[in-house]
Amino acid sequence: MGLILCRQEPVKHPFYIERLGIHIYSSQELCYVIYNNPLLVLEDFIDEALLTFIREELDMEFLAARLEKWRRSGENNDEQLLIILQECDYYTAIEINRFRQHILMIRKMHPADFEKAKADYIFQQKQYGKAILAYEKILEFPKDHFVNDIFMGKIWNNLGTAYARMFQPEKAYQAFDKAYLLTKDQAVLQRIYYLSIMNPELSQKERYQSLMTEELKRVWDVELEKAKDKAQTAESIVELNKLFQRDSIKRMAGATELVSRWKQEYRTML
Repeated sequence: MGLILCRQEPVKHPFYIERLGIHIYSSQELCYVIYNNPLLVLEDFIDEALLTFIREELDMEFLAARLEKWRRSGENNDEQLLIILQECDYYTAIEINRFRQHILMIRKMHPADFEKAKADYIFQQKQYGKAILAYEKILEFPKDHFVNDIFMGKIWNNLGTAYARMFQPEKAYQAFDKAYLLTKDQAVLQRIYYLSIMNPELSQKERYQSLMTEELKRVWDVELEKAKDKAQTAESIVELNKLFQRDSIKRMAGATELVSRWKQEYRTML
């Protein structure tokens, strides 16, 4: 078993990273966030609030001063992230160089592709509300050799999925509709079908009725049943079933705790 030696940093006020919805309590955690979330820390991550946390809570005045000097110089802001990784002595020189190369690759991406990668990452963190805002921002990009119908179709598809996760079926349907018009992707058509099944109040557009053949529906229905069976074994469902097997007093206490946790998870999605 390996032993990780952490700096003794008596942090009284942890730093809240809104884009991840977490608090950090040490320089090691700060390095971990930077190293494992490059897409989210390349833009406006190092600000006055973070510098204050480094100076006053982590008691790393030298690092804060060095970062402030670099900011005033107007040089490459990405280097500030590398400075933090180097000064905190949490990652090896090889790992830091690997991080540098990863940043260089990201910076070569088309601006719209970079924003999509960032939005997709936010979606993966289950922060669907923030992902929606990020995808909507991408829709404002002008068309060019990269931002074509296929690319925009993917954005509308991902936007529809985010809306569906936020229990907004009408907006999800509208987004999937635009995605299909741009891409003619059958996978999008399948999502429209599932959405209409789960939300009968949605008025399915006439053009889809002829596209959704009986044969396709049978295949999709089988896949849907498999997904439902898999959902029954999901951790949250198993936990809920165990809860109802307890006596009434323990069941009430457990239900209160479970609902509280679900509320927190939903707030994180916003």
